[in-house]
Amino acid sequence: MTKKSRLGDKTILLQRQLPGWDVLFQTTALPFCRTVLLFIASGDSRIGIRQQNLFHNSLPAMDGLPPIQPYRRKYEEIDARMASPDFFNDQRRAAALSREHQKLGELLELYGRFEKCSRQIDENRALIKDPATDDELRELATAELPELEAEAEGLRENILFAMIPPEETDSRNTILEIRAGAGGDEASLFAGDLYRMYCRFAEIKGWRVETLSMSESECGGLKEVVCHISGEDVYKTLKFESGVHRVQRVPETEANGRIHTSTVTVAVLPEAEEVDIEINPEDLDITTSRASGAGGQHVNTTDSAVQILYKPTGMIVHCADERSQHKNRAKAMTVLRSRLLQAREDEERAKYAADRKSQVGTGDRSERIRTYNFPQSRLTDHRIGLTLHSLPDVMEGRLDDVVAALQNSEYRSKLDSLLLTT
Repeated sequence: MTKKSRLGDKTILLQRQLPGWDVLFQTTALPFCRTVLLFIASGDSRIGIRQQNLFHNSLPAMDGLPPIQPYRRKYEEIDARMASPDFFNDQRRAAALSREHQKLGELLELYGRFEKCSRQIDENRALIKDPATDDELRELATAELPELEAEAEGLRENILFAMIPPEETDSRNTILEIRAGAGGDEASLFAGDLYRMYCRFAEIKGWRVETLSMSESECGGLKEVVCHISGEDVYKTLKFESGVHRVQRVPETEANGRIHTSTVTVAVLPEAEEVDIEINPEDLDITTSRASGAGGQHVNTTDSAVQILYKPTGMIVHCADERSQHKNRAKAMTVLRSRLLQAREDEERAKYAADRKSQVGTGDRSERIRTYNFPQSRLTDHRIGLTLHSLPDVMEGRLDDVVAALQNSEYRSKLDSLLLTT
């Protein structure tokens, strides 16, 4: 038997050789029915024709999927806007819409494949159930059904993931803040370890890290460090790192080999744009001072360090990384806007947190999210119950497994919410 295409395609031709007979099956799929023609011929003479109609009451059901029409309309709206002559006047907005257009196009392509696969499943099931179906055609339809069902299930899950609305800040660059918490010198040493871990992770990802401010401890660790990380999907990747990171290990200065527990606070903020947060200049108290340095020629001899106090909340931002006061002021304003944007998002998130208890973390900086146990080479993320026994690799910046598990947990939570609305 030779098979020119799968069952359920628009046309299927099967040819079987019998002594003195030629048997040709032709299947044509129509939107609401399928016609099966069986031609039996001997030589040039047609002996018989049988026609079989299998009618369907409705289009194949898209099991558990939200309606595709809103996504298709959005795709068409963006398509029309992209054709406008002034579309690229706002480069940032044009880039965002182009990315959304591409993602919607991928979603519609997946949905089309799912519809086709669903029709094929319905057709095969109808052939199997129909008593008039030829035995060999029924056998072929039965053999194909598991593969089609598995394909449909995979497409369904991919469609659901593609339907999850992206968060506006996911594509933003990021302000990363690391501060030593409880534990004295050991906390500051671990803060330095975490900073190096994130820098190595950024290097692996091809991101750019720019230090905005850094305060070192006497023991060689870090009291506090603030940096700007730029690249593709930085905030989307790092946003789950916000919270309290706990370390359990034996300090180098511990003579009795006792394990100490220390904490470090990590804050991940989406970089805010001026259009996101409006700041009244009268709400700012800006002061300058001389930046401290390593000594000699590195000591700053001008008032380049900038400190900004945001009066409405008492928030203070300090930046002394650059030798230029103007550059330090610009960086400090970037950090201030990002902190204000994060505070606004936290407030909005708190409004419906009760409905999202299963979501991965809240981003609350007081939340203990992860434990690094060095004696056991173990990392545990308490939000999702993830345990990895590859702590040395993680500290070298290999965070992909941790990030993937956290993102998958968030996707599952968002899928539940999406399906509840259908």
